Amino acid sequence: MSQSMYRKVGIATLIMMASVFLSRVIGLVREMAIAYIGGIGGGVDAYQVAFIIPEILNHVLASGFLSITFIPIFTHYLAENREEEGWKVFSIILTTFGSLLLLLIIVAMVLAPWLVKLLAPGLDDPVRLSAAVRMTRIIIPAQFFFFCGGLLMAVQFAREKFFIPALAPLLYNGGIIAGGALLGHRLGMEGFSWGVLAGAFWGNFAVQVYGARKVGLRFAFRFHPTHPDLIRYIKLTLPLMIGLTMTFSTEIFLKFFGSFLPSGSIAGMNYGLRVMLMMVGLFGQAAGVASFPFLSQLAASRQFDEMNRLLNTTIRYLGLLLPFSALLMVLRHEVVILLFQRGRFDAAAADLTAQALLFLMTGAFAFAVQTVVVRGFYAMQNTILPAAFGTLAVLFSLPIYWLGLHFMDVAGVAFAISLSAILQVTVLYIVWNRKSGNKESRIVYGFYGRMLLWALVLGGLFETVRWFLHTLVSANQFAANLIISLVVGLLFLICLMAVGKFFNISEIAVFASRVKARLLRRS
Repeated sequence: MSQSMYRKVGIATLIMMASVFLSRVIGLVREMAIAYIGGIGGGVDAYQVAFIIPEILNHVLASGFLSITFIPIFTHYLAENREEEGWKVFSIILTTFGSLLLLLIIVAMVLAPWLVKLLAPGLDDPVRLSAAVRMTRIIIPAQFFFFCGGLLMAVQFAREKFFIPALAPLLYNGGIIAGGALLGHRLGMEGFSWGVLAGAFWGNFAVQVYGARKVGLRFAFRFHPTHPDLIRYIKLTLPLMIGLTMTFSTEIFLKFFGSFLPSGSIAGMNYGLRVMLMMVGLFGQAAGVASFPFLSQLAASRQFDEMNRLLNTTIRYLGLLLPFSALLMVLRHEVVILLFQRGRFDAAAADLTAQALLFLMTGAFAFAVQTVVVRGFYAMQNTILPAAFGTLAVLFSLPIYWLGLHFMDVAGVAFAISLSAILQVTVLYIVWNRKSGNKESRIVYGFYGRMLLWALVLGGLFETVRWFLHTLVSANQFAANLIISLVVGLLFLICLMAVGKFFNISEIAVFASRVKARLLRRS
């Protein structure tokens, strides 16, 4: 792969990292606002349950995969200087599947009471059940904006335009926060639901229409069910529609199994999940989204060795998540208290969330790596294998969820989420290596083994440091936790950089040099 393409990947990754990081930060602010107003009460559980049906609709129409499945089709027309035909296919897909989605939205809103009871069977409190149904009906229409936005962002990605699509999650989370701030004290969690609808409209639809117009958007209502590329799109997307992905299964199973736990359990696990996903998004999601157009180009030109090299390099970089996960596991109580403990979120809520976060962080690296591995398959326009093997891994993980629920309660469900993620990404990477002839996978496995060892060493060391600092610091709770977090975090970075330099671990050395350069620029 040429140096110019590596530079493009780097620039795109920086843009998406900034977007994902800001999105996760705003997402944490969103969760902090929810925690302040709702704590871990039944209203927050009902709000989380209200997302189950919308998430299923989103999955059925593969709205989250539109960039992945449509980019290769649209890019093919651009490469052949047949842009007009590309926009025609865009119109056919948007018209056909958009109409189907509108019909499903109407049906889901009518059947919401029955569907909510089916998908959250442990939610037997009539007040919580009624609130969940009401908020479900508010949130469901947002899926239409997500679907349209997915296609609109796909054409921008195909044109190597990343900035405006990067605004989508920022505006979406901003809308939720605004809804809660403006309506939360009067409507409770329902105010956040209206914010979901508004954020989806502005962030994923209105602004993306503007971005797509800048790259030449051409749309007309077209029904052509026999068009070859519509059939090709369906073949690419169908496995994703019926398969169980890691993110989808996590969101659904957390709420399904969590509904059998005491009130507030779903809320506590969700707060922990959002903290974990912030780190995953910063490392994994940005790298996966930014590298996908370039993986597609390498696949189209049949440069499979270069493709494997890019994939392995990215996955090795994500191995840095292991020691950082250990750090967050050590500081789990301090982080949760600093982020959430205010308003209706009390000390008991902090303990529950910290317990969930401890077990969720064990699988953080798997969530990050999965975002890259599956894109290798998608770049090859192979959606069947990741969907099939991912679904099998999810089904095999169901007994883990059941055992976790019955023997460890909240911690058990959280640990099951992590174990399921590790199982899924391991299976997918093994399948990828066999199908692509990846000759450097042993290097990746070896690197992760070393990172796991260092994560255990540093985790044990700084758990002791944290305990010692708690015996010394006698300030108020917020100040004490802030001081301990800063001291432990700084010492951890110093130790990690020393390990990278002394043992010549290039990924850590590169990370250290970037941190140092950024600090020097700021100073």
